[in-house]
Amino acid sequence: QLQASGGGLAQAGGSLRLSCVASGSVFSGSTMGWYHQAPENQRLWVAGVTVDGTSYYEDSVKGRFTISRDNTKNSVYLEMNSLKPEDTGVYYCNRDPTNDDDEWGQGTQVTVSS
Repeated sequence: QLQASGGGLAQAGGSLRLSCVASGSVFSGSTMGWYHQAPENQRLWVAGVTVDGTSYYEDSVKGRFTISRDNTKNSVYLEMNSLKPEDTGVYYCNRDPTNDDDEWGQGTQVTVSS
């Protein structure tokens, strides 16, 4: 239902663009978000975008990350600029907020070297 892609290895200061395709049952009518799970840490919310495109961000990524969506493609994107080593981890997309019984995809790994 959720397939994230676009991760990889980047140097500090570099950029990556993540994409996520969701099933219609998840995407349609939902605010969508990106979530970050750093190594040995819990999964945390990073950014969200409403159906009409209003976006909002966790403080540590403001000015560096941009979330967007394409409602015709059931897709949500995360443009990541000025990457830092602490951005390393697995990134997931899902509804925002999620419910306890929401399923999660495999996510996409981002590794930022210093």
